[in-house]
Amino acid sequence: MAAAGGGGGPERPDTAVQRVELGPLLATALRPGESWYLVDSRWFKQWKKYVGFDSWDMAGADDPCLFPGPVDNSGLFSDPETQSLKEHLIEELDYVLVPTEAWNKLVTWYGCIEGQQPIVRKVVEYGLFVKHYKVEVYLLELKLCESSDPDNVISCHFSKADTVATIEKEMRKLFNIPAEKETRLWNRYTSNTYEQLSKLDSTVQDAWLYHGQVVLIEVKNEDGTWPGQHFLAKGSGFVSNSYNCRDGASLSQPGLCGLSNLGNTCFMNSALQCLSNTPPLTEYFLEDKYEAEINQNNPLGMRGEIAEAYAELIKQIWSGRHSHVAPRMFKTQVGRFAPQFSGYQQQDSQELLAFLLDGLHEDLNRVKKKPYLELKDANGRPDSEVAKEAWENHRLRNDSIIVDIFHGLFKSTLVCPKCSKVSVTFDPFCYLTLPLPLRRDRLMEVTLVYADPQHRPVQYRVVVPMMGAISDLCESLSRLSGVPAENMVVTDVYNHRFHKIFQMDEGLNHIMPKDDIFVYEVRKPSEDGTECVTLSVYFREKTTRQSSSTAATVLFGQPLLISVPKHKLTVDHLYNVILEQISRYVKLPLAEEYSTPCPDKGTCNDSNGVVEGDVEEMEHQDGGQEGKENIAEADCCHSDGCTQIESARDLQPCKKQYFTFSLVNSSGTSEINSVVEGKILKLNAFSVLAVDWDSDTRRLLFDEQEAQAFEKHGSMLQPQKKKTVVALRDCIELFTTMETLGEHDPWYCPNCKKHQQATKKFDLWSLPRILVVHLKRFSYSRYWRDKLDTVVLFPIRGLNMSEFVCDPRAGSYVYDLIAVSNHYGAMGVGHYTAYAKNKVNGKWYYFDDSSVSVASEDQIVTKAAYVLFYQRRNSEEHTAPSPPQEECDGMDTS
Repeated sequence: MAAAGGGGGPERPDTAVQRVELGPLLATALRPGESWYLVDSRWFKQWKKYVGFDSWDMAGADDPCLFPGPVDNSGLFSDPETQSLKEHLIEELDYVLVPTEAWNKLVTWYGCIEGQQPIVRKVVEYGLFVKHYKVEVYLLELKLCESSDPDNVISCHFSKADTVATIEKEMRKLFNIPAEKETRLWNRYTSNTYEQLSKLDSTVQDAWLYHGQVVLIEVKNEDGTWPGQHFLAKGSGFVSNSYNCRDGASLSQPGLCGLSNLGNTCFMNSALQCLSNTPPLTEYFLEDKYEAEINQNNPLGMRGEIAEAYAELIKQIWSGRHSHVAPRMFKTQVGRFAPQFSGYQQQDSQELLAFLLDGLHEDLNRVKKKPYLELKDANGRPDSEVAKEAWENHRLRNDSIIVDIFHGLFKSTLVCPKCSKVSVTFDPFCYLTLPLPLRRDRLMEVTLVYADPQHRPVQYRVVVPMMGAISDLCESLSRLSGVPAENMVVTDVYNHRFHKIFQMDEGLNHIMPKDDIFVYEVRKPSEDGTECVTLSVYFREKTTRQSSSTAATVLFGQPLLISVPKHKLTVDHLYNVILEQISRYVKLPLAEEYSTPCPDKGTCNDSNGVVEGDVEEMEHQDGGQEGKENIAEADCCHSDGCTQIESARDLQPCKKQYFTFSLVNSSGTSEINSVVEGKILKLNAFSVLAVDWDSDTRRLLFDEQEAQAFEKHGSMLQPQKKKTVVALRDCIELFTTMETLGEHDPWYCPNCKKHQQATKKFDLWSLPRILVVHLKRFSYSRYWRDKLDTVVLFPIRGLNMSEFVCDPRAGSYVYDLIAVSNHYGAMGVGHYTAYAKNKVNGKWYYFDDSSVSVASEDQIVTKAAYVLFYQRRNSEEHTAPSPPQEECDGMDTS
């Protein structure tokens, strides 16, 4: 259903009725098998404002400026043509889910964008023992192939509720396998390990098939044998029928238990799944060792309540009786002692980990009365002596399972630049926060639309500061193009409209790599001080619905920005300015080809009898045909561009109108009320003007190819730098690099008796059994807050930290990855998930709130990786911070 313009649109009940009708529907519970629809959250929020859905938004109810127009889901698509969904869309942030009846009502009332298909998904049942339901927004992609031709892979999408039989049926169709041929399916775990999918009635979910997994179909030979024997001959290993023994109990595997999202608690769930899959800590709680060590009298602790709440949750996760649990009691206890986590706002998984590790430590501290200890300066003593003393002092006050497992020792060296005083201290740490190497600049591709209408747009590649502002982009583009930076307006164009028009002081971090950035050259006012208004202009085609006689509109072409002196804001002048701006790709016939004399001065038969002088004083009603005619025909019968008839000055040629005007909302989807007083239109910088064409005129006059044509500047031909990828060791080296303290963060030198900008260097003296590595993705400065999406290559196995440990007597520190906390999205928003290795079966799993699915190692290293958990090899034999250990392999970044 297309958007209907103005008064010709769908019939809508008043906003109060809409609130009453949709309120109960939006609170409907999920039921398996039902269809729910995705609605772009931006449109939905606009609708809520328009109808005053929330009590605090009642003031905006019925305001025509807030009218949302037709349902528009374009912001959810990665490709407008295929209408495929963007990755990692987040409920409430990017979209809302509405049941079928609610969707039907919204479409009946508002329509939806022409050619846009509804995004409909099924409710899927999860859980073997405890059932819960979820709308399956993303279907599972499986890679299908024949055992006889494993290189010919076809990707297909399936619901988790689909059965193995459904997959087999689809594969028979794809590979033209006759119905009478006997087949069997195999899923491939590794390059040489296969497992048979023997239960055809099992669902995709129950079969533990994961995104991107390869499924092979094997056709029985004519002699009754199976080709699988040839795989074995090549060294492949079949795990024949092993699926049978685990199918019924797969969801009750200890540790494979999801955590319900209680409302923006994905950050907590991600952190908990990482800690839950830390073997020495989980075994400590499962074996009830914590009970004898709870310290209820520690003034720095939480009366043992955090430890008890965590213990209860861990026992539920590892009981093998639940497919998912709701950590309500644990969240309540955390919120009591840490108010920042008490609400339902998105938080940081690393910050929760820091709080939880500290809280568990104090609740389980074996030291009942902490002694007072006086800190001693190194005073030139050997590092080993000072480090031993620092560690012993730490253990005198801090002795818990958390210290046993997670604590290591830093060496900090400060040198005074004036007196060369050297200060060496050793400090315990619980996790390692590593900086990411920052690029100081970034490349951006932008298209400059010149004010000269005959000049094709030109695409440039500019170098801008990573933390720069829009003004920096304009300065850089000015140097390449010669257009003054002050004459530029930077915009984000999406679906033929301005998604955003930027201010000069806005940060470039608001521009994403996929955004289409167009910079418009606008003419500034002359020296006489004439005030100008810059208007947004959209192009729309009017179409007639087959089902009714009402007109609908669809956006097309590139939007324009035009600057017009305020005293020239007449319909006539706007018409001429737009004609000039589009003259390169809109070819009009000669004047005499369409000029016809009008019988009366100042009137025109084509204008339905409306006199020019009266036109601009009429109201442009919301979508009323009369209002549209007012602006549309206002240019009729003026002298500009018309053939003058010298012998009959009372007759003027009638100028044909090729398009009409409408004043519309910022999306260009609906017309709004506008009062036209006198000959000057009441427009401002927020006004959006739609240029409406009928289909025939557009087809005849509008040169689509030339309208989209642009040229490439030489900067586009230069080779582009590869995407930034760094190794984990680069981050470690950066952490241990000497730096000079900033002027706002000086060190007090005991020799100079004053603050100095000393040099500072961190080194690692000893490392713990479980090494928690926090990648500092969130960057803060005085003006900007941003997230770094740099891909950090970290090893799954064999992280050798020995070379970074400065204790000369230390043994080998080699670690294997056991868990990762992921963050998708930008700072302050987004979604957290986790990868973790199950300590029972050694397999990797993906934890996404209440959902748990099998994962493969090649999925783990992504730009979303935020907190890494590493376990030291043979660590169960050592509890001291720097025990001797045999040498192991170096870092494996494959």
